[in-house]
Amino acid sequence: MSTPYPFTAVVGQSDLRLALLLNAVSPAVGGVLVRGEKGTAKSTAVRALSALLPQVDVVSGCRFSCAPTAPDPACPDGPHEPGPGGVRPARMVELPVGASEDRLVGALDIERALAEGVKAFEPGLLADAHRGILYVDEVNLLHDHLVDVLLDAAAMGASYVEREGVSVRHAARFLLVGTMNPEEGELRPQLLDRFGLTVEVAASREPSQRVEVVRRRLAYEDDPAGFATRWAGDEHEVRARVVAARALLPKVSLGDTALLQIAAICAGFEVDGMRADIVMARTATALAAWAGRTDVRKEDVRQAALLALPHRRRRNPFDAPGLDEDMLDRILDGFPDEEPEPEPEPDPRGPEGPDDDGPGDGGPDGGPGGTPPQDSGAPAETPEAPESGEAPAEAPEAPQPAAQEAAGPEQAAVRAAEPFRTKMLSVPGLGEGASGRRSRARTAHGRTTGAQRPRGHLTKLHLTATIQAAAPHQKARGRDGRGLVIRKDDLRQATREGREGNLVLFVVDASGSMAARQRMSAVKGAVLSLLLDAYQRRDKVGLITFRGATAELALPPTSSVDAAAARLEQLPTGGRTPLAAGLLKAHEVLRIERLRDPSRRPLLVVVTDGRATSAGNAGGRTDSSPRELAGHSARLLQAGGVASVVVDCESGPVRLGLAGVLARDLGGPAVTLDGLRADSLAGLVKNVRTAVTSTASPHSSSNSNRRAA
Repeated sequence: MSTPYPFTAVVGQSDLRLALLLNAVSPAVGGVLVRGEKGTAKSTAVRALSALLPQVDVVSGCRFSCAPTAPDPACPDGPHEPGPGGVRPARMVELPVGASEDRLVGALDIERALAEGVKAFEPGLLADAHRGILYVDEVNLLHDHLVDVLLDAAAMGASYVEREGVSVRHAARFLLVGTMNPEEGELRPQLLDRFGLTVEVAASREPSQRVEVVRRRLAYEDDPAGFATRWAGDEHEVRARVVAARALLPKVSLGDTALLQIAAICAGFEVDGMRADIVMARTATALAAWAGRTDVRKEDVRQAALLALPHRRRRNPFDAPGLDEDMLDRILDGFPDEEPEPEPEPDPRGPEGPDDDGPGDGGPDGGPGGTPPQDSGAPAETPEAPESGEAPAEAPEAPQPAAQEAAGPEQAAVRAAEPFRTKMLSVPGLGEGASGRRSRARTAHGRTTGAQRPRGHLTKLHLTATIQAAAPHQKARGRDGRGLVIRKDDLRQATREGREGNLVLFVVDASGSMAARQRMSAVKGAVLSLLLDAYQRRDKVGLITFRGATAELALPPTSSVDAAAARLEQLPTGGRTPLAAGLLKAHEVLRIERLRDPSRRPLLVVVTDGRATSAGNAGGRTDSSPRELAGHSARLLQAGGVASVVVDCESGPVRLGLAGVLARDLGGPAVTLDGLRADSLAGLVKNVRTAVTSTASPHSSSNSNRRAA
């Protein structure tokens, strides 16, 4: 077993360390969600936490970690006789993103259950994590059906495994810790709310602190055991402090003043539900115990709000998590201080958690004796995400004069109009992609549509089909009792139909013909509405824009819908309309994405007025007009079976109907901006299915579109 990196050797990241330690003191706080860029010690700190947790008393031989003093009466390994048990270290169980449901909840041997009437159950990760830590790296990429299981277990403190009337239940109370990179997509609101605390982390911009990080990491990799030994004193000290804080926790008094402060803060920030109030109360109590006090003070309530409320303030996926500290201080200023002068704390480390300083003077070898700089607070050094309408921190360089002339005069980006609820657009046919909420697909969950022989381990038994397969052979198998003689070859797997997530690729016209401020604002509002719909339906999204002479992949396919919204807000307009270049760029992106993720089907959404005034870089053909090149590019996409929808942005009393022509070339429907709203989009899904189903025959597709019109 490899030696873990010591928790006290992590440089900086005071908020992250404090949030983890508060959960170690009081697991009832509800876990931690750690958000931040890659390479910021998120996983290192979480994996190191388990070494600081007190040991766990367990019933000897129990696979479900029952406590000897209060064993679970429904434990599958029970009933347990009273008596002394054993002791083991607290576990840190890691849930892989690609884990199966059986690996998470456990597997029940259906064959033995049917043939022998016994419950042969193999525990899963939830059983292993009971009374310990369940760690999910990249939790935002976790499959929806696993998220549902986690939600149920976190809410009930137990895991249920049910297969065709055979049920097993066991306790599953654990500290849920998740890490994620927001660039790869956001969490479902239901799971987000289950995390008690959230922390934003970022790499320090202070050179001396970055140097210390590198020194310690190199020293650890050269000699992990020796490095851990040098930090053993600090580890023991923090572990003892966690034990002392746990013992002090029941004696901490949460007075009426502190409760009123918590209620005023949650009401002032308009937080939904009551979970935030409860989490804040538990966090403030844990902060007082960690500081060695038996009373909760105003500073405890303030720190609890900073940890418990940011992720509960989000109203939609495009809102950045955060808290207005000025408003927080104004609310707290309305309450008098409980103490005129607080007594000095006995521990010089204070409530921030362990310092980064080692036990001795630093040396050039990067060992723990080095004295790292005091943590200056990562949030203050982290560049903030750009506000709407501002240029991003990594904005592309200004185009050269020649390119600028080809693109035409660029107009400033305009803000998007208010988003609205859109009607669902779906891909025709039956897919097999990742679970989601858009198009029909064969999935592990959903309504049962048939049965088949299992491919590998049986997960969903089709009982009727299994009995039908076994019934004709009962006499030959020598059946002499009431029960059926079931063999492995008789088992049938249920096939189910649910919904999948798709790749929604937006191709947005940013040319001069779209540049009218009010019109472009409406266009951005429509695309923003579709992005919100894609977030709710668990899709991947991509964004292509075309203007001047080129088409640009503004956002490669990703699960981060809020990143697409940010790129959309900053989208400038102006220049000619290279429609063919935009469509060919879409064809190239979809071709590459099909190789990367062949099971995820695409839905192409083209937002344009249908004009084509420039050939752009569409293959260099000079014998065709821009309109003809656009039609050729559209038919290329149709021949590839890509489901498409054209959002017609043409306005004014005189309309050319070019978007409708483009829709026919793509083999999909056209819908106006007004018609995109949910209450006025009747029949669009049917049109999408009809149009794209017939893409195998261009002539029949054209005829069906004319009939639909």
